Amino acid sequence: MLRETGSAKDALADTSFQNLCRRAYRFMLLARVAEDKLASLYRAGKIHGGVFLGRGQEALSVAGALALREGDVYAPLIRDAAGRLAFGEPLVDLFRTYLGSRLGPMRGRDGNVHRGYPRQGYLAMISHLGAMISVVNGALFAKRYRGRTGMVGLACLGEGGTSTGAFHEAVNQAAVERLPLVLVIANNQYAYSTPTSRQFACKDLADRAIGYGIEAHRVDGTDLMACLECLQEAVGRARAGGGPQMVVARLLRLAGHGEHDDATYMDPRLREMPFGRDCLPVAEQQLLERGYATPEELAQWRREVQEEVDTTVARVQQEPAPDPRLEDWRALATAHLVEAPHGWESLPLHQRDALPA
Repeated sequence: MLRETGSAKDALADTSFQNLCRRAYRFMLLARVAEDKLASLYRAGKIHGGVFLGRGQEALSVAGALALREGDVYAPLIRDAAGRLAFGEPLVDLFRTYLGSRLGPMRGRDGNVHRGYPRQGYLAMISHLGAMISVVNGALFAKRYRGRTGMVGLACLGEGGTSTGAFHEAVNQAAVERLPLVLVIANNQYAYSTPTSRQFACKDLADRAIGYGIEAHRVDGTDLMACLECLQEAVGRARAGGGPQMVVARLLRLAGHGEHDDATYMDPRLREMPFGRDCLPVAEQQLLERGYATPEELAQWRREVQEEVDTTVARVQQEPAPDPRLEDWRALATAHLVEAPHGWESLPLHQRDALPA
């Protein structure tokens, strides 16, 4: 049946997409302002360990998270602050982890990128790139064995991670088993300091999907609306039984590998390429051009986000640091910690602030 242009269904779909775009932009903005604050705190010596920014990757990151729903599995990486927040991570936990608060998800015991809430389907990342895909596969197998259907697992990766053996083994397994895996690859042009010309010889990473027998999607990683549409489609196809989906987004990492890296090795001409655009102002322009937001709304959102970030940082800086006398130092993965009725991990997110200082 042909769909009528201008029908009530079209209007409803446009309104839904408009709301999705507005939500996505707010999370992008929140991630950008929060990470700018993290960079400032790092330079001031307030953060121990590294700070890795997702500047330039927010559109892709948020699109993946917003395509998921309750019961799905999400495996973000170091540049996915926007996706983490959109998936449901409280802003306070982002800062608690980086500032080492004892009330944070890692209780101040670990590096700042390994946080997660497995019970909610939000997996804590493994630093070895490519390794998270097999973890998502395992979670999907567990759901399959329990008779659960309609679930999707989304794993994030940079193009550098596609060169690892862990990537090949996990993608091959997902393909053979027809798992509902969505693999989101941010081709940000550098694996630390190694350019793509020294990483792979194929013209396009999406071409690799053919060898695995899975579907591929290409998207402009600087275009929020294109990312939202692409990830909604890929997740929908995986959820409907279409097997693994590979999404390859072309963009540019608009920062060093971490705040410790000045990125002097990067070719400055890349900034002038279409994929070198900053996705945040691109999203702002899209919202304005489509009438999805007004200049006044954008300015108001920025003020609100800045106030939320500043208030959250001030709060976390007053929270207690780890105390060896009060810590049992168990591994976070132990069943006793995760399953204990009165254990920290078993508490709903909204109850953790009630823990004694």
